[in-house]
Amino acid sequence: MKKRRWGKLFVLGFLLVLMVGGGLTGVCNAVVKHYAKGRLFADVSEVHYRKVGLVLGTVPIVQDHQNLYYRYRMDAAAELYFAGKVSYLLLSGDNHISHYNEPESMRQSLIERGVPDSVIYLDCAGFRTFDSMVRAKKVFAQDSVTVVSQQWHDERAIYIAGHYGLDAIAFCAKDYTAGRRVYLKNHLREALAKVKVVLDLMFDKQPHFLGEIENIPSNEPCRCP
Repeated sequence: MKKRRWGKLFVLGFLLVLMVGGGLTGVCNAVVKHYAKGRLFADVSEVHYRKVGLVLGTVPIVQDHQNLYYRYRMDAAAELYFAGKVSYLLLSGDNHISHYNEPESMRQSLIERGVPDSVIYLDCAGFRTFDSMVRAKKVFAQDSVTVVSQQWHDERAIYIAGHYGLDAIAFCAKDYTAGRRVYLKNHLREALAKVKVVLDLMFDKQPHFLGEIENIPSNEPCRCP
């Protein structure tokens, strides 16, 4: 009888955890999405001019295949620039080891698309979205930016920006929906990431690295921490 009772309690406890976790996930996602409402644009003609477009990094190659999330972000960043909606592009990504450099990969991809090197600036310490947004405000001294990434990512970035007084809108890159398994995996991960960012802001999480203020415009080489 005791084993059966403990078994029932375990099942009830597990269900309670699922309910609480699911409720927290739902609330956090709703809060983030609501804040970003009206700040997301899929049509470049509707985007208001901002001096700087902040392009959020990802890897160009995944398991020996081109990462379409990366490709579509580069396409969107180039489109934003050539439409005259930004004057400079700040490429923010991870460069924590010498042979892994997201910002430099993005720079090369944008130059291949015709974007002048002179309007590109690199943030090598954008280890995650949280760091990229806070550094745009505190290190690169921007009061407003246009974020470039997929919509689900843009929502989180805009929410972080708002917490730090950075006026952010977003030009949404094309999403990748052909690989259903990859699509669902990324969106599940993003749902959990939205929970984490709400908790990070509640507990005053700080970026891995800040450093001295950088000036935009500039075409100086990337200075990594």
